[in-house]
Amino acid sequence: MNTPHLGQTPISLDPREIGDPGLRTRREALALLTAMAVGLVTPAGAQTTAAWAAIEARARGQTVYFNAWGGSEAINRYIQWVGAQVQQRHGVRLEHVKISDAADMVKRVRAEKAAGKTRGSVDLVWINGENFLTMKREGLLFGPFAESLPSYGLVDVQGKPTTRLDFSEPVDGLEAPWGMAQLTFMADSRRTPEPPRSLDALLAFAKANPGRLTYPRPPNFHGTTFLKQLLLDLNTERSALYRPVTPATFAQATAPLWRTLDALHPQLWRAGRQFPLNAEAMRQMLADGELLLALTFNPNDAANEIAAKRLPASIVSYQFESGTIGNTHFVAIPVNASASDAAQVVANFLLSPDAQARKADIAVWGDPTVLALERLSPADRARFAAQALPGQVARSAPALPEPHGSWVEPLEREWLKRHGQ
Repeated sequence: MNTPHLGQTPISLDPREIGDPGLRTRREALALLTAMAVGLVTPAGAQTTAAWAAIEARARGQTVYFNAWGGSEAINRYIQWVGAQVQQRHGVRLEHVKISDAADMVKRVRAEKAAGKTRGSVDLVWINGENFLTMKREGLLFGPFAESLPSYGLVDVQGKPTTRLDFSEPVDGLEAPWGMAQLTFMADSRRTPEPPRSLDALLAFAKANPGRLTYPRPPNFHGTTFLKQLLLDLNTERSALYRPVTPATFAQATAPLWRTLDALHPQLWRAGRQFPLNAEAMRQMLADGELLLALTFNPNDAANEIAAKRLPASIVSYQFESGTIGNTHFVAIPVNASASDAAQVVANFLLSPDAQARKADIAVWGDPTVLALERLSPADRARFAAQALPGQVARSAPALPEPHGSWVEPLEREWLKRHGQ
């Protein structure tokens, strides 16, 4: 579920070199992204003991308004646990502001900044991708702060280069990694003993099983991720996808995508005229036998649902053998946060072995860790060594880097124009 370890030697690289047409293999692409992650961010180093102690002292008694997706009860319970821990350990109060779309939070921070509010309503936000790109470009983020957190030294920046790249945009210390994710498919082995493990196989499977496949309606995150997966699979030359989008590169790269969708949609659930609203709806349709496949961005999602008895133990998880899109999700602090000190304390706790191990626990959330396990103490490392459970990915495939965040909005807009009627 994680990207392969690519060595410890930093590579000197101009970031524009990621577009070199000669660099076409996955290994070369990952090496270039690793070089960007290592080379474009000068490590700030952890805070000195005195400086961090001062931040913790100022944080005590502050309230952090944490804007985070509220659509999962398991995640909500985990955030409640985090709140109890930071209150007990640091005297920081955490309020979970449940949101459905981080873009709404971006608009709020932008409006507050424009109004001259130096003490805004958002202190910490669960964010990634295009919303991070927007906030970074508009100067809406506090920092850099992430690499100064004491816990950051445990992050696997070498083996997981996306901990320093968000949708191929350098993080520059403006957000702290929180968890790993990778596009994963689910199937019921009783109905689908040989699920499709490539795009070509998926297209043939859809034709052989009309009405039994679909994907969430973009701009739902999972639906857009499915489109990006197809975009990567259909373009052997991917260099333009890792640069800011232009009208010319968009037209060229997406032409095979639209042809493929035109052929695929008549074979989908309800002939591609309607789409589920989200991955949760797809998962229920899989459980009910209405669909043969479902999507998730958490490789442990099915195992979590099986443990909770919401999916049968016959559900298996897998990824395309050539790889599926993978990324890191982050927390960031708005530039006008009212409690930036306390927000840093919370972000630091989220990176601690205690918090990461609990989050990785299938019974709690099952979100893969961003930490380098070899850097942990034997006792902490043992907390991540869980036995294999039904529903987990048996063999992890390569994690393909996300296209640049600027591709998301035009991709969703064009999909809605063509297929959203």
